[in-house]
Amino acid sequence: MTAAVTHELRFPEEAAGERLDKWLAGIETPGLSRSAVQALMEEGLVLADGKAVSKNCKPAPGTRITVTVPPPAEAQAAPQEIPLDIVYEDADLLVVNKPKGMVVHPAPGNPDGTLVNALLFHCRGSLSGIGGEIRPGIVHRIDKNTSGLLIVAKNDAAHQGLAAQIKAHSFTREYEAIATGRFRELNGTVDAPIGRSTSDRKKMCVTQNHSREAVTHYEVLRQFEEAAHLRLRLETGRTHQIRVHMAYIGHPLYGDEVYGRAVRGVQGQALHARKIGFVHPRTGDYLEFERPAPEAFRALLEKMERRSHV
Repeated sequence: MTAAVTHELRFPEEAAGERLDKWLAGIETPGLSRSAVQALMEEGLVLADGKAVSKNCKPAPGTRITVTVPPPAEAQAAPQEIPLDIVYEDADLLVVNKPKGMVVHPAPGNPDGTLVNALLFHCRGSLSGIGGEIRPGIVHRIDKNTSGLLIVAKNDAAHQGLAAQIKAHSFTREYEAIATGRFRELNGTVDAPIGRSTSDRKKMCVTQNHSREAVTHYEVLRQFEEAAHLRLRLETGRTHQIRVHMAYIGHPLYGDEVYGRAVRGVQGQALHARKIGFVHPRTGDYLEFERPAPEAFRALLEKMERRSHV
């Protein structure tokens, strides 16, 4: 069983006056979210000069900070022998080409048959514990009806290194999509913060209220009569970011029943995570992988091409 990990840190002069939970969440080590830090504080696992602290603690510069991260609980998701399209794999990580329709991790309504269930079987338990019991190894996600590449961490060090790259916006993520309508500009940038919708908690929206920075770059590859084939690049990785941003500028993704409208015969939004690139957290080498959109996506493009020439 994995042992608890203890981090010994010194609170720096430049962070004077800052809350300890915020500071800990902003550094690469121990690689925890602010809510995770606060949970450790509630359990007495964060100490300042040997004494347990509350989440509003503002330590003096030079204070010795000790953070103890307990071993992850045994994963509740069950291993399942589900075929995976493994694009790359080594001792630290793997890159998977997820099919459209597969959920990334168990959730209400999708208790099994997920990517995590498949990974638990394939990796025989060798996955990062940072994602918790339900999301072991999951560094970032793509939606159920989005196909394409995502990266999975096999250990906590790899997970922390990859998460730091995502946070620094140095993680390459390129998508292709089909969006509705005709674009006036053949390329552009949507820089609009995204937060949870107050009217529908299952949806995200562009808002200034409790939101986070979100930046999406797009390029029109082909303009059809009824839609456009796009290449998109993410600077940030917010939940539903591309879907929300395209709907925000008046071009919801084709088939997106949440932010646009459903299309008969089309399974959810036409969106594919085509390319992923990152610096390997152990070797320091830059790795980049690319996979074409699935057959159904390409068939939809061909159908739109024919319609445009009628």
